Amino acid sequence: MTSQQPQQHGTAVDTAPVIPLPLGTARVLTAAGAALTVLSTFLSWTWTDAFPGNLTVTGYPGGLQLLTLTGALLTLVHLLAAWGIRGLRWLNPADGHGGTVWTAAGTFAATWYTLIAIAVQLGGLANLEPGGWVAGAAALLTLTGALALPLDRRATATGTTRGRLATVRGIVRTLHPGRTSRPLPPARPLPGWAELLLIAAAFGIALGVLTYGIGTAYGELFTGFLFLTGFCAAGLHQAGLTTRLAELTARHRNVTVAAAFVAAALFPLTQDTDEYTLIIVNILIFATVALGLNVVVGLAGLLDLGYVAFLGVGAYTAALVSGSTASTLHVRFPFWAAVLTGAAASLVFGVVIGAPTLRLRGDYLAIVTLGFGEIFRLAVGNLDGQSGPSVTNGPNGIPNIPDLELFGYNFGDKHSVGGIALSPFANYYLLMLLFTVIVVLVFSRAGNSRIGRAWIAIREDETAATAMGINAFRLKLLAFALGATLAGLAGTVQAHVAHTVVPEQYVFAGPVPPNSAFLLAAVILGGMGTITGPLLGAALLYLIPAKLQFLQDYQLLAFGAALILLMRFRPEGIIPNRRQQLEFHEDTAAKAEA
Repeated sequence: MTSQQPQQHGTAVDTAPVIPLPLGTARVLTAAGAALTVLSTFLSWTWTDAFPGNLTVTGYPGGLQLLTLTGALLTLVHLLAAWGIRGLRWLNPADGHGGTVWTAAGTFAATWYTLIAIAVQLGGLANLEPGGWVAGAAALLTLTGALALPLDRRATATGTTRGRLATVRGIVRTLHPGRTSRPLPPARPLPGWAELLLIAAAFGIALGVLTYGIGTAYGELFTGFLFLTGFCAAGLHQAGLTTRLAELTARHRNVTVAAAFVAAALFPLTQDTDEYTLIIVNILIFATVALGLNVVVGLAGLLDLGYVAFLGVGAYTAALVSGSTASTLHVRFPFWAAVLTGAAASLVFGVVIGAPTLRLRGDYLAIVTLGFGEIFRLAVGNLDGQSGPSVTNGPNGIPNIPDLELFGYNFGDKHSVGGIALSPFANYYLLMLLFTVIVVLVFSRAGNSRIGRAWIAIREDETAATAMGINAFRLKLLAFALGATLAGLAGTVQAHVAHTVVPEQYVFAGPVPPNSAFLLAAVILGGMGTITGPLLGAALLYLIPAKLQFLQDYQLLAFGAALILLMRFRPEGIIPNRRQQLEFHEDTAAKAEA
């Protein structure tokens, strides 16, 4: 009796409201708060335009007010869908108020962040106009009403203090998919053209959100954007929309891949300058290297702390053979030969370093790979003709790397293709996008192959895998070599994008990614063993420092705090591997029963 009662109590509490109010009252509070929040964005929030975004105008929203307006409207839509309004029910497949709760929290976070930023930057709360006070009170009212809504409409609420505290923990745990959610009911069948249209619309919206986020003109706007999009993404998941989209994309896999590629290829056309296109090029380079590391860490379970050295090998090799005036080899290979040479050099280094070290495990392997990364950086810094042979020009690096040229198409020139103007960085973006697709295909095929399953077996238990007849050393060496080759491939493009390579670019930890610490964090943050996980992790870890310049002095502190929170609330990563996620929840349930 005693062991069953808490379990039943926990099931009821996980979906019960945090604030005990009648359902009708909670809905009215949430709707009124969201409507008032919308109206507040048309009032001035401060008296001076010294705060970025000019929030002094009455009559239309601007700057961070647009984020609050968007969040409030999304909260209203989620609330009406959960209320059962005809025509909006399809937006709430989960038949609950989880989407309303999370979007209300995102609206509150974006609004109050703006008000706090105004007070801090301008010197006090006296700089807030009445519109700002109305926005803060309305966002708080919206969140209060939302917290009085049950996550599951069919759940029974509890009024005990212990129950409400447990409910807060339950809401936090909704970050783990499947922890508190029920299976969704079968979707109503749609015509094939309608499903394809929904997939295209989803990618179009994603492209628009990404373009807006990258194009934010100042750090405060980007921070508010992160708050709102993070909470709204959780709301879409809790409403069941992401699950529905996953079902559609699984049925139309080829169309989904094509739509994703087209949406990504259209990104340069949304940019007026090269500033943000360059950021995306570097993100793709970072993401490609992270996918290569994901082979080593995510699939084979090998902790490599010097992986950025393979990126450096590819970059230095390409710089030496691409006709740079500072190259000591004085040769110029065509583009395809430079790429193959850089990838081959990284492959050779991967085999040479992996052959004597991969018989080690765990911490010992991590220490050896960390040493290799430092040896590479120090070696290229001393091959200057004085401390060593004249190969890399030492700490000066290899500058003046010419732009790539393929079949007469110079990537450093502006081109017009079909009436569409392509800038130099747009050229490199499309090239790197093609390389990313190749790396994704290699990772996908390798992970689903017989070799990939053997890597996973080694990752889970190398001793058991060896006992089952798997040649662990050979397969680990293969994973090490493949990961090094993919990193070298990205390094060849990085050298031509930056037009120079220097030893300081390839350190273990530093303020600017990619480096070994950030690469490993991108894999862990996004989700080990997945494809989209490292891509998302790399994008976040590169984009946040690039947009939030005021965090430069505290970047590593914020980075460490984010990892601690991640390990506490989402140890399997933002996009977890399904198998690892299932094992994690089974292990958690077993410990709870014990």
